[in-house]
Amino acid sequence: MDLYINEISQNDVDSRYSRQVLFSPIGVEGQRKLHISKVAIVGMGALGTVLANHMVRAGVGYVRLIDRDFVEASNLQRQMLYDEEDASSSTPKAIAAAKRLQLVNSQVTIDPYVTDLNPTNAEQLLGGVDLILDGTDNFSVRFLINDVSNKLNIPWIYGGAVASRGVSLTIIPGQTPCLRCLFTQAPAAGTTETCDTAGVIGGIIHVVASFQATEALKILVNDQKNLNLNMQQWDLWFNQNSAINVSSARKSDCPACEQKHYEYLDALLESDTIQSLCGRNSVQVHPIQPSTLTLEDWEKRLEPLGPVQRNRFLLKFQASPDVHLVIFPDGRVLIQGTDDLTQAKSLYSRYIGM
Repeated sequence: MDLYINEISQNDVDSRYSRQVLFSPIGVEGQRKLHISKVAIVGMGALGTVLANHMVRAGVGYVRLIDRDFVEASNLQRQMLYDEEDASSSTPKAIAAAKRLQLVNSQVTIDPYVTDLNPTNAEQLLGGVDLILDGTDNFSVRFLINDVSNKLNIPWIYGGAVASRGVSLTIIPGQTPCLRCLFTQAPAAGTTETCDTAGVIGGIIHVVASFQATEALKILVNDQKNLNLNMQQWDLWFNQNSAINVSSARKSDCPACEQKHYEYLDALLESDTIQSLCGRNSVQVHPIQPSTLTLEDWEKRLEPLGPVQRNRFLLKFQASPDVHLVIFPDGRVLIQGTDDLTQAKSLYSRYIGM
């Protein structure tokens, strides 16, 4: 991985970053710290595009973009770095974002990776940076980030948004509770909404990602005293927000931050949950937590999104002309029409939640 960072010029300090330098908590010294900082962003969807835009414009010297997906028309409402040409050509998100961001700030090293973050590559992709930013849409990947964070002692900032609601939390190894202190396991399949099932408005994306980006700048300029270590929650549509003090939530028996058992990184909790079925052009996903939803519940949830057929044994949902999701009462899902595990993960995350 190329971690080369160009020299920052005095002209850039005086012109490009002048308004940021005038902000006294950053100043010239802080701007130079940002310039030698390295950040990885996991997920280049809605949150990830706003995060990357903030990091590059702020002058963070090296920004690594990690995403497995490509641009679609439905992304354009909220994923700010993409346009209609990206969608029509199905350009990988990491590539489209890098191209746009390089036009914004040529002094920043932007390093795109079109890949699925998983236990086999997570340490390589997330290592060697000062901070990890969460732009993902599922808990399995967040728990994987959490394991790498604890193992390599890299802070990360969790963020999530759906409908008009959002949440964020800054996690610093050895100082704050980690994600598994707060959530011992991933939510059961179907118990969390996704943007494809509940929708999302653009405003909440910018609120959450801008909060994450601001906390990121605090970490990178080493302004520890002003970090917000609460779990922040918002609902923009229904005029609600809260700050939950989680400082006492650190668990002495946490498998990740205390016992150093990296179950997601070592694939102990996920290695058998997704598998390609030989000769069937299908992928099976068996959730760690069994679903609490009935087939009738799934029918109500998915019917607005496409054709659904249900009997007492299973439910079949047509995600596209060539791809079907078959859901069984125990939550097991067959994704028919692909044997690509990366595509299957994306479809599962989109419609089922993971």
